[in-house]
Amino acid sequence: MASSISIPVESVGNAGTYKAHAKVAARLVCIDALRGFVMVLMLLDHLRETWFVNYMVTDPIDATTILPAIGFARFAVSFCAPIFVALTGIGVYLYSINHTVEETTSYLLKRGFLLIAIELLFLSPLYWGIVPQPTFWLQVIWCIGLCMIALAVLMRLPRPALIALGLVLVCFHNLLDPVRLTPDDALFPLWAILHQRDVIALPFGFVAKTTYPILPWLGVISLGFGIGNWFRPEIAPETRQRWLLMLGFGMIAAFIVLRLLNVYGDKPWVMVEGSPLRTVISFISMTKYPPSLLFLLPTLGGGALLLVLFERIQTSRLTDALAVFGGAPFFFYLLHLSVLRILYHSALAIWGPNDGQAYMFDNYNWVLVWFIAMIVPLYLPTAWYSRLKRRRRDIKWLKYF
Repeated sequence: MASSISIPVESVGNAGTYKAHAKVAARLVCIDALRGFVMVLMLLDHLRETWFVNYMVTDPIDATTILPAIGFARFAVSFCAPIFVALTGIGVYLYSINHTVEETTSYLLKRGFLLIAIELLFLSPLYWGIVPQPTFWLQVIWCIGLCMIALAVLMRLPRPALIALGLVLVCFHNLLDPVRLTPDDALFPLWAILHQRDVIALPFGFVAKTTYPILPWLGVISLGFGIGNWFRPEIAPETRQRWLLMLGFGMIAAFIVLRLLNVYGDKPWVMVEGSPLRTVISFISMTKYPPSLLFLLPTLGGGALLLVLFERIQTSRLTDALAVFGGAPFFFYLLHLSVLRILYHSALAIWGPNDGQAYMFDNYNWVLVWFIAMIVPLYLPTAWYSRLKRRRRDIKWLKYF
């Protein structure tokens, strides 16, 4: 689903002594822990996508027919992409503190184009052979890559202007929903990339699916960059946490009010007669592709609250374990998707499609079993790579993964 920029400790703050570096590292544990928490959620989601595609989840889901467990699971994993993109913006700001504008621009451009290339040339082919035709899936890695390239220009704006732009894109992009172009329109490919989730026909029978139109995500990364100065070394933890709590609770309150009004920000929710549980599922089922305003408010608000939580418990074993995943997020992302696809292709080759329906193997109740079986084997190489990045800072290309 997602990747985020890792923040080299030596790139953050003005620390010149070991004590100052330790302070910087402690301050960033909450970011790595939150990123790691999202990676764990993402693994659960990708397990479902890989092994249990017979349990399709629409966007937004139909609360009258969906299994309640899947409905709530879908809401839980909805936090992944918004938090990752916002943390990418924060990470870029922190990287820029001890780097010139030119150095930060160069890093963003290199990282952005690398992410796009990996999405097209590595991640998309992982799906070939289990889809009807070769498809370039323009998903979250592609989206973050384009957003980083755009941020290389936008970060030159004054901070208030960048935050204002981010707010406009996040809050008002749903006004563009009625604008629908067809493949016959000259601007269709561009509009499909910016806002309209669709399929673009390519030569030689290939197609591209714009799963993550970038316009609202560009707003999210801009807002992340805009609040990045909250994590500067001179900002007291108490002050930062107070700001994050106000932001988080404010966004969640705004979501509840707008969702109750049922007039803007997403498709209307419905009362499911005789089922309060399904009514709740309808209330929390929002559009992700592209993410609606009401999709982003609770997920980003929840992310702000989790940052406070992880900063307050940053010495716990749980936080330390999550920070390992968060310290090498892109490595973990590529690793777990590769392992899942290799296992799936192997099972498909050995046993064939299950029950006459292509690409499905087993019961949804086994998702947690698969998760427990995979989390430790995936943790070990991720921990190794995370330590390698910290130990071998002389190997420059490591910071891009």
